[in-house]
Amino acid sequence: MSDAEASAWADVLVRYGLLHAAVRAPNGQWFVQHTPDVPVLVADGPAAMVDLAAGIQYRIRTIRTRIR
Repeated sequence: MSDAEASAWADVLVRYGLLHAAVRAPNGQWFVQHTPDVPVLVADGPAAMVDLAAGIQYRIRTIRTRIR
């Protein structure tokens, strides 16, 4: 995974309100916060950020399938 891909996913997740914040640290880690009132999580590198995005997509698809 590239930093650019992880950054793009982070931007999309924040823009659509699926994450409150996602910030890349200088050491390559990502600080992620799902809502303003929960602790910040640390994603260790771009692959972890992309995995987080995939997990969010999976949960959204699972919920939509159950609703139908």
